[in-house]
Amino acid sequence: MASIVQFENVGLRYGTGAETLTDVSFSLAPGTFYFLTGPSGAGKTSLLKLLYLAQRPSRGLIRLFGEDIVTMPREGLPELRRRIGVVFQDFRLVPHLSAYDNIALPLRVAGIDEKEIAAPVTEMLEWVGLADRATARPATLSGGEQQRVAIARAVIGRPEILVADEPTGNVDPEMADRLLHLFDALNRLGTTVVVATHDLHLLARVPSAQIMRLERGTLSDPTGALRFPPRSLA
Repeated sequence: MASIVQFENVGLRYGTGAETLTDVSFSLAPGTFYFLTGPSGAGKTSLLKLLYLAQRPSRGLIRLFGEDIVTMPREGLPELRRRIGVVFQDFRLVPHLSAYDNIALPLRVAGIDEKEIAAPVTEMLEWVGLADRATARPATLSGGEQQRVAIARAVIGRPEILVADEPTGNVDPEMADRLLHLFDALNRLGTTVVVATHDLHLLARVPSAQIMRLERGTLSDPTGALRFPPRSLA
């Protein structure tokens, strides 16, 4: 099976400082579920930024959907980004839009007819427990409610890859279970899911998930999830 994501000897450096990520090599198969773990400062968010095309590597090769994104012209990146759903740690909701309109945004950007938007957005609001907050703007929502809107927005278009940075950090355990069930259901429909978390209790809640661990910018492979290991381990 062809890889949907491939990193080879990837390094990432901000400015002139030390590398944040060093010789990171792995590939992910379509329709798989991964937890990305590691201590604070290990580089999890930086790795996710490379995955959702917010950052280019300082060195190495990255392929997404078979495309070399390192050499790709900038004008080619937006089309790839539309195939990736992202749950940001800081939510990044559009402040002047309601919860409904924030969730509907990816469908509208994709050119979906307005008549076909209402049903899936309403269903998603109900799923994340915000049916009664559809008209509320982000400033009037709690942190947990904003988190749920952000997650609904990320998954509404059934992306080919879902990248989530600490998606359960602002919700109670019951809602965390519900959101993980949503990710798992999306994964069963074929989406490749990568969830970054420092909460090791989450790992047991998706038994089919595989684990990647970052330690000081270097990736290890405790479950054999990675399809080709760093060259130092080859």
